[in-house]
Amino acid sequence: MEQCWRWYGPDDPVTLDHVKQAGATGVVSALHNIYDGSAWPLADILERKRVIEAAGLNWSVVESIPVHNSIKTGSAERERYVGWYKDTIRALAKAGIATICYNFMPVVDWTRTDLAYRLPTTGYALRFDAIDFAAYDLFVLKRRNAEADYSPARLKEAEARLKTLSDERIDKIERNLIAGLPATERKYDRDGMRAALADYEAIGPAELRANLAWFLKQIIPVAEDVGARMCIHPDDPPFSLYGLPRVVSTADDARFILETVDSPANGLTFCTGSYGVRADNDLVAMIRKFAPRIHFAHLRNVTREEDGSFFEAEHLEGSTDMAEVILALMKEETRRRAEGRADWRIPMRPDHGHLLADDIGKTRINPGYSLIGRLKGLAELRGIMRAVERFGLA
Repeated sequence: MEQCWRWYGPDDPVTLDHVKQAGATGVVSALHNIYDGSAWPLADILERKRVIEAAGLNWSVVESIPVHNSIKTGSAERERYVGWYKDTIRALAKAGIATICYNFMPVVDWTRTDLAYRLPTTGYALRFDAIDFAAYDLFVLKRRNAEADYSPARLKEAEARLKTLSDERIDKIERNLIAGLPATERKYDRDGMRAALADYEAIGPAELRANLAWFLKQIIPVAEDVGARMCIHPDDPPFSLYGLPRVVSTADDARFILETVDSPANGLTFCTGSYGVRADNDLVAMIRKFAPRIHFAHLRNVTREEDGSFFEAEHLEGSTDMAEVILALMKEETRRRAEGRADWRIPMRPDHGHLLADDIGKTRINPGYSLIGRLKGLAELRGIMRAVERFGLA
């Protein structure tokens, strides 16, 4: 697999020199300053590509072109925004960048209650505490009709948890959940969050699926025309939050997406961490089923807990057998090579690494994206790939 690294642009505290030192050859990046749904200018794309290539690296994957809220809600404005989205796909293809990762999560992107969960190793990880989340949703945010989304047992657990949380802890949970969403530019206060959620009161899983299908039918023909590969990222976490629908969470969701527009241009970003939060997702079976349409991989591990909580684990620990996952992906690469495909290599990157060593305490380190933690993860993943190659398992 092509070893890649997420890079947030010239202001990223992790430099392109660091990326090269890690041994990666590909960069996963985006024009992170353009979040309003407008088209990315070709000149800006070419400038980002020039900077990456001047460092001796390739811009291998775009992650992500934001999907405007009007497309997810199916409002009248979506025609304009999908037009701009198509323009961005065309511009990226003109610049020679063909693999495009995106997601279809409403209101919130990846969500954690704790951005610095202390591990027994004394490093820090991202964590989602299901009971802390329920306590916040029910009794702090006080989302309308939230009680209907929880079991009686969870309601009692959340009420009991709230009594143990200090004001400082509640403020921290709120900052993590709504006041500074780590994966996007969006920030809400409580009223703003309630207003954003209100846009989806009439939208359930069926409606959101229909809006995703409409979007795919709009963009995939454009991707086909210009030789681009679209690859949708799963929901993180892969279950409902705030009563919102999630439609990229299971094998059935992936099947629906790929069958809606049956084209090689319509593919998946296979994120082992996101899909792996659900025990009912058999990741190796999913890879085998959808292998020809996996265009990009996020290789990270999570440890699932009995109450629905989870945290980011070591890449070689956690609830997913990472060696089996990598073996399945490399077997698909072998199949593609036998077909004579020039694009047989699947770009991958480590993700949500631990905060370790002298990265601890630094400012401007995006939680889950510390240099040393991801270096460790990439080294572990590289070791598995070398073992697979050495013993001819793929």
